[in-house]
Amino acid sequence: MSGGHDDRARGFAAFPARRGGRVRGQSWWSRAWTESLEDGWPDEEVLKQGRVVARSGRLGSLTVGPGRVAAKVYDGADEPYAVVLGLPELDDEQWDTLWERTADRPAETEALLAGELPPDLLEAAEDARLGLLPGYGELEPDCGCDEPDHPCAHAVALGYQFSWLLDEEPRLLLLVRGRDWPTALEELKSVLLLRAMTDGAEDDHGPDEEDTGGQATPAGVEGTGPVGGPAAAGTPADDAYARPPAPLPTLPPLPEPPDDSAEPVTGIAADPLDRLVTDAAVRARELLAYVLGSGDEPPRPLDRWQDTVRIAATHPDPRVPARLRDGCDRRDELDRAVEAWRWGGAAGLEVLEEVWQPEGAEMARARAALSAGWDDDEPPVAVARDNCLTLPGRDLQLRYGRDGRWHPYRDRSGTWWPAGPPVRDLVLAFAELLDG
Repeated sequence: MSGGHDDRARGFAAFPARRGGRVRGQSWWSRAWTESLEDGWPDEEVLKQGRVVARSGRLGSLTVGPGRVAAKVYDGADEPYAVVLGLPELDDEQWDTLWERTADRPAETEALLAGELPPDLLEAAEDARLGLLPGYGELEPDCGCDEPDHPCAHAVALGYQFSWLLDEEPRLLLLVRGRDWPTALEELKSVLLLRAMTDGAEDDHGPDEEDTGGQATPAGVEGTGPVGGPAAAGTPADDAYARPPAPLPTLPPLPEPPDDSAEPVTGIAADPLDRLVTDAAVRARELLAYVLGSGDEPPRPLDRWQDTVRIAATHPDPRVPARLRDGCDRRDELDRAVEAWRWGGAAGLEVLEEVWQPEGAEMARARAALSAGWDDDEPPVAVARDNCLTLPGRDLQLRYGRDGRWHPYRDRSGTWWPAGPPVRDLVLAFAELLDG
């Protein structure tokens, strides 16, 4: 069972109490998970108790990560119980095999690239002799209640509530087995890109064949010419191979060691050519993957300001940011923008510069998740405005980006500065800010 903190782990607000109704999920993946759960734990009495606990609203916020689903159970004791469901993670070789089998299925591949988890992916997993759903004995419950039943009703309740999460986001099943969604897609795209490149090479070269109408001559059978007689000897190819090899030219002398005092090629103290070549190569790879159908549409080119920030933030030569600052018409903003890019890339810069209003009750749900997921008696009181949650008096703020992540900020002399890498778990983000 996985333990400790994992950056891929995600938190979800606690489910409110449900009065009556079905406890099993409604989607295909949710129902499949529930069937596997009940097949592995066939004691009907324990399942019935677990369904009661799942509906009761006594489970706190859920944490889903590689190899585990966890929550706390508030069951009238002085301290809540920690309950965990462990599930073995697939290793790298097993994931590679799964994506190879998936790439053989165009419909499933297309659905995955479109952001869906198709039910037929289960067949691809079975072809690879892998299990995405928990097999018999794989789901390992652990609860602090010390009840003699194994599993206890709390563990069963957590299993049912995880099926409710699968109703909304079936991709979580991959996360529990060890792959977050971006990593899974990148691995599948790598398989597709490699196949496309391999197929293209085979189309260009093809198998070695003699000039026999496009068919290879079987071993031991004499080749024939256009009218069925023996193949004519002395062809240009035969003549070429019969010639003795020509001597190789002498090697040129080694170049002189570079003169560190010499002016760079461009005449600029911090030569940008090496960086420009790297950027062009990365851009070309993205375009090629997109053209071959195995990559996302490349991002739009950066504007002049964004590219200035990117170069200043990523160039290893410290002279580059200084030169850019001297020639920039927004020099007073550059340092803060560079800090945002270093923590969050283009998304981090966007969060720094754009104030926006998330749809619906997104911020209200965020505050509810913060309250539900906090272990202390008094969770921090956050003030929501636009896409920002601010802790008054503590000079701390989290900004919600369009990338679905929370970007931490700290107040420096009346100005908000980026303060760390963005994360998806709101409670974790605030905890790290407070610890910092």
